[in-house]
Amino acid sequence: MGLPELGIDRIKAKIDTGARSSSIHASDLEQRRRRGETWVRFVIHPRQRSVEEEVEVHAKVLEFRSIRSSNGTSSMRPVIVTPVTVLGVTWPIELTLASRDEMGFRMLLGRQAVRHRFLVDPGRSYFGGGEPPRSRRPSTKKSPPQTK
Repeated sequence: MGLPELGIDRIKAKIDTGARSSSIHASDLEQRRRRGETWVRFVIHPRQRSVEEEVEVHAKVLEFRSIRSSNGTSSMRPVIVTPVTVLGVTWPIELTLASRDEMGFRMLLGRQAVRHRFLVDPGRSYFGGGEPPRSRRPSTKKSPPQTK
């Protein structure tokens, strides 16, 4: 998955049909007024569990929206509009900016972003390519019975 207008060729994201909106981890978030419009400056670290690569972004704010997190607390977040590229298809999405330090993925692609574009198979992972993470625990799945 990529965010071409933000200068990000590749970022690992979780598709979450339980989340209405999409979100990205934005650090060092600053708001500014420019010609009567609100803009934000923020930093994205596109590689998971790494701060080595850093992309500074400037974007116009569409609106501020109250978003309820997975733990049930609400907060006002800036929303930007930017194109996303998934499996060679590019379209604009609304993206909320939030601190996702404690989350497993830097980006969450919500149901509004994939609606009428993709069907989600909850049994599949890493469908867009990339290496699945190595398991830290031995598998508890039983092997299918052997037939002769």
